[in-house]
Amino acid sequence: MSRHFTNPIYLSERVENIIKNSDFLGKGNNGVVYRIDEQTIIKIFNEEKVCKREYEVLRRSRKCTAFPKVYGHGRFYIIRDYVDGVRLDKYLNKNEFNFQLAESIVKLIKDFKKLHYKKLDIRCKDLYVQPDYSIKVIDPKNNFDREMPYPRHLMKGMHKRHRLDKFLSYVKEIDPKLYEFWSENVFVYLEKIENSK
Repeated sequence: MSRHFTNPIYLSERVENIIKNSDFLGKGNNGVVYRIDEQTIIKIFNEEKVCKREYEVLRRSRKCTAFPKVYGHGRFYIIRDYVDGVRLDKYLNKNEFNFQLAESIVKLIKDFKKLHYKKLDIRCKDLYVQPDYSIKVIDPKNNFDREMPYPRHLMKGMHKRHRLDKFLSYVKEIDPKLYEFWSENVFVYLEKIENSK
């Protein structure tokens, strides 16, 4: 079985055996993911520092139900919950926003703030919509390192799919002050992008 790794890395015999007995799920910029069983995956990272950073975000976010539970980790791997559902970007390509989904996203960003994240942002492709419209997070990155006071990339992804206005209309109902801050910032950002073309 091919390991699908970008870089040659050392893994223990135990981890190699886990991989051999797991199903390949996919490959990204930072590494590869294998499904161990119905509930768990192992993510193998190309770089130790990226693995350490993601583990730290998951560890510090463990009380937030939107994040997968971690069962083990090493220098180049994390074993955690498998996250099912529909990726938010794909969901928005085919579906309109509803109040419950918007409420889940607002709650998630508020949870980021409670967790003392500096970066209150995430990409659409790193969120998974559940059948009850709750949200699950995969691939948290740089949340404690980079500063971003509002969900800029998230709303940019919504805008790209013509769903931002509907989302913001729900945010206005949920939290008017948050709506003012987010809408003011995101529209300035989107205008800068448009003017730079």
